[in-house]
Amino acid sequence: LKCLRKGQLLRYQQVEHVVNEKRVLALCDHPFILKLAGTFNRETEIFMLLEVALGGELFTYLRQQTRFDEEQACLYAAMVTAAFGYLHERKIAHRDLKPENLLFDAEGYLKLVDFGFAKVIRDRTWTLCGTPEYLAPEIILEKGHGKAVDWWAFGVLFYEMLNGHSPFEAEDHLATYQKILDGTVNYPSKMPALAVDLVGKLLQKDITRRYGNLKDGAG
Repeated sequence: LKCLRKGQLLRYQQVEHVVNEKRVLALCDHPFILKLAGTFNRETEIFMLLEVALGGELFTYLRQQTRFDEEQACLYAAMVTAAFGYLHERKIAHRDLKPENLLFDAEGYLKLVDFGFAKVIRDRTWTLCGTPEYLAPEIILEKGHGKAVDWWAFGVLFYEMLNGHSPFEAEDHLATYQKILDGTVNYPSKMPALAVDLVGKLLQKDITRRYGNLKDGAG
């Protein structure tokens, strides 16, 4: 049961974030997306009753393991792909994929969480949002973006799962953004050739050629 104090939401300008989360989760019913069972409104608080996922964050597990083997990374990647396919069919972009926003349930399946930046996008939107190392070039350039940003972030996540670090690590946000815009990715020699090929097709600056955003979508 997630308890949110209205005063704090106003103070930290999180009202739109919470309204977005509630609105989008209410549209979703998918095994790899955290379910919203109900919301309750009191004078000073809002309550969100969410599905239980007590297995911890993918972030914590990845830090403990350092990196995942190919089979493990592919399994988790498949769950994220299925969740994104479901969302994108409904015109919803998540816009904040990262290991911290993937939780394990009791059986070891992933649940995509934190839909505060999620949005129904019919054409393009211009809001600068997300986590620096996962931002697609079109978000940084503020040229308008759509659901394709999720597939860029997925490419970053897949690379990180296999190597234990982001492809765009840098000392500060500006340096990170510059690396993303340059588009240069260093692939360790131990990284499987098929994974290198997939990441390259996901970290594609041209959204008309980016995997996941092609004619067949997540298929």
